[in-house]
Amino acid sequence: MTPGLTARLERISTDGKMVNIPMDHGITIGATKGLKDIESTINAVTRGGADSVLTQKGLANRVHPNKNGRGYVIHLNASTTMGPDANDKRITGTVKEAVRAGADAVSIHLNIGSNHEPRQLEQLASVTEVAHEYGMPVLAMTYARGPDVDEHDAENLAHAVRIAEEMDADIAKTAYSGNAETYKLVPDTVDIPVIMAGGDPQTDRQMLQNVRGAMDAGAAGVSMGRSVFQHDDPEAMARGVSTIVHNDKSVPEAMDIAELAE
Repeated sequence: MTPGLTARLERISTDGKMVNIPMDHGITIGATKGLKDIESTINAVTRGGADSVLTQKGLANRVHPNKNGRGYVIHLNASTTMGPDANDKRITGTVKEAVRAGADAVSIHLNIGSNHEPRQLEQLASVTEVAHEYGMPVLAMTYARGPDVDEHDAENLAHAVRIAEEMDADIAKTAYSGNAETYKLVPDTVDIPVIMAGGDPQTDRQMLQNVRGAMDAGAAGVSMGRSVFQHDDPEAMARGVSTIVHNDKSVPEAMDIAELAE
């Protein structure tokens, strides 16, 4: 691992643990709650303890003044819910553009098991090759997602993160299986950090229970978007998540510290 890669990984983590708030959803679903005034949201979640935020490259000038010294990840592919197939992620940026925009890492989304898997594997291969020339970490968002694929089956998730490692990504993000017992298979499959995707928003307690379960299973952290940036109090929700990831608190303790009701 090069010094540059090590330094940048440290900028998006705390003692090897990661709380990332992805906010690249403006392409996918539009400027929904929490994204229109993204400056305020970024300020809030980083105050709440997020180690990094994630957007598409065009928002870099709105990110840097508001991230309170935290890390920044630029996402390099996308699709929209208005298009013919939301699983068909296409390249939207390059590593070179991410470097110019002041990113500490880049990310790319893959839907393993979808009809678009072959192209997305090629995208990841290209990104990792170029990123590592620059000493830039790669977060591979490897989801088990396609026809007749169980998106929360632990074996499918383990296969997805193994693909990330096999293709030289530095961090793998994937969905949660639903409980710590089955999810343990996922981080145990690889020697790179695995972070849990937030998925569809649920109650605050349930989301924090998922975080606690993932950490108990050996995850290195979480990457939670809508359940944080769409929250009525993004700072509080980020603090609840961070308290579990970074301070190893229980769900009731995290809810109390963050002053979350339910």
